[in-house]
Amino acid sequence: MRLVEISDQLVDDLADIEFGAPVAFTYQPLDYARAPHVAFLEKYGQRVPREVLLVGMNPGPWGMAQTGVPFGEVNYVRDWMGIEAEVGQPAPMHPARPIEGFGCTRSEVSGSRLWSWAAGRYGSAERFFERFFVTNYCPLLFLNENGSNRTPPQLRKAEREQVLAPCDQALRDIVAYLEPRFVLGVGAWAEERIRAALGEHCPATVGRILHPSPANPAANRGWAASAEAEMQGLGVEL
Repeated sequence: MRLVEISDQLVDDLADIEFGAPVAFTYQPLDYARAPHVAFLEKYGQRVPREVLLVGMNPGPWGMAQTGVPFGEVNYVRDWMGIEAEVGQPAPMHPARPIEGFGCTRSEVSGSRLWSWAAGRYGSAERFFERFFVTNYCPLLFLNENGSNRTPPQLRKAEREQVLAPCDQALRDIVAYLEPRFVLGVGAWAEERIRAALGEHCPATVGRILHPSPANPAANRGWAASAEAEMQGLGVEL
């Protein structure tokens, strides 16, 4: 399957990059959580073309890092998408950010907000994924020594440039395969990377929606309504 090929190639392309302080731990869920990740791609990534591609930034510690699914809050991946599979562990692993796979009891707020909106609006996962697909621009989770997240824009310039090139190529490949009418960044940085990767002549409409992170004050004042208004403003018929 094409999306699996793209994912595996991205793992290979990122494998040899070395990250220095303040990055102390790097998790690659496309590798240790490959089983549920591939299950997600095979179950929901087959149908083309797709109308809307949502592109997040990178995994969260209690979402994709646990399940291999973008914004992969455990309960929604298991109970709404119907996906559950064995998850290994990264090495080394930060003791404050353990990988427990589908046994993780922590909830990822961003994922819960995104998928609860999808479930409320479309009912079944099958119906949602008939029109939408969701991916992350960068599949790596970066952690500082104290366990706090370090986002891709915060990487040192040389490290960031090594990450951007293969992630740009993977995004171009995903877009070429899915042929979406709309490619929307979940947050401003994701939109920035979409525009950089796809260039001026991309046939899709490029834009963004509000990131659902609880660290974003605007997202705490009704994320779903804001995201819907932004999508509709770009021409997406919900």
